[in-house]
Amino acid sequence: MDRISALRNVEDAIRAFEDGEADLADTERRVATVLRTYATEFEVENRRAYHAVDGPGEGRVVVAADPLEARERIASLAAVDDDVDPEDVLVEPL
Repeated sequence: MDRISALRNVEDAIRAFEDGEADLADTERRVATVLRTYATEFEVENRRAYHAVDGPGEGRVVVAADPLEARERIASLAAVDDDVDPEDVLVEPL
């Protein structure tokens, strides 16, 4: 799914909410599904989506050029209260 398609799908979900055809929970699910689909298909100019499968930040998804950059970004995002070593983050491409 490209960016324009994703935006149109989000717009459709919001329109359905505004028109009373969907409640907030349905709208949130639709938007989350669009975003998840977009992220799993994301691959632009040597960048792709990676997700943390173990360690600090488990479940986080970031876009990076390679696994090392992904680990560093996830570690930085996960380090809200504690210092997180990127070596402790295990990532896989989506």
